[in-house]
Amino acid sequence: MNNNTNRNKRGEKSNYKWFLTIFITTFILSLFFSYISAIAIKDISVIPAIILLIVIIFVGIIFDIIGVAVTVGKEENFHAMASKKAKGAKTSIKLIKSSAKVANICADVIGDICGVLSGAISAVVTLKITAAFNISFDIQFMMSAFVASLTVGGKAIGKGIAQRNSTEIIAFCGKVLSFSESSKNKE
Repeated sequence: MNNNTNRNKRGEKSNYKWFLTIFITTFILSLFFSYISAIAIKDISVIPAIILLIVIIFVGIIFDIIGVAVTVGKEENFHAMASKKAKGAKTSIKLIKSSAKVANICADVIGDICGVLSGAISAVVTLKITAAFNISFDIQFMMSAFVASLTVGGKAIGKGIAQRNSTEIIAFCGKVLSFSESSKNKE
């Protein structure tokens, strides 16, 4: 067998392994967060439920911004920082080198989980609003439209922000991740 065939088989095996890893991780995280949010939201009043809904929407938008920033970021921007031992520069380079996986985790896994959660929470919020204000007609379609518009509009604005500020966003993420790595290494 030639080298290209071996590389292709390793690549396919790696892709299957990544699929399985991401599938299991997404399933477990979705199950966990859906359960927690369902438990948490049923016992809180309308205003905190709405705030939780908005926070989850914005978490999805923020992680989408990170995913886009990592895919458009330039590795060269961080080499000079790394040579000057700037905090997080090496981690930022790792993020860019793994941009497909990082974007998948940020935009797809976390973003989609936030989308599912915001849909489920919006249904509960709708029931709470209907009960609290004694509304006799179904407002779920308006709530769903509001959540979808806020999510899609926020991600549309976020993509522009990510493209214009990818270096700063990646540098910030690199610093945060390197801080958490150094905290783990101290233990």
